Amino acid sequence: MKQLLRTNDLTSIAFAQALLQGEGIDCFEIDVNMSCLEGSIGIFPRRLMVADHDLDAARVTLIDNGFDLEA
Repeated sequence: MKQLLRTNDLTSIAFAQALLQGEGIDCFEIDVNMSCLEGSIGIFPRRLMVADHDLDAARVTLIDNGFDLEA
């Protein structure tokens, strides 16, 4: 699995997941429990992961919908 998105913004994660699911791309959110443990003050970002073979399509999907993904 490869990291597609890393953010503290919960709405961005939810929107990205919805976009990817709409394209038939499976994704998995990690660091959810760590984010909850720190009291939801936004210190630890959550990460959205996709399968290696879906990475390029997932990047295109998010970039086309206004996400600024790091290189």
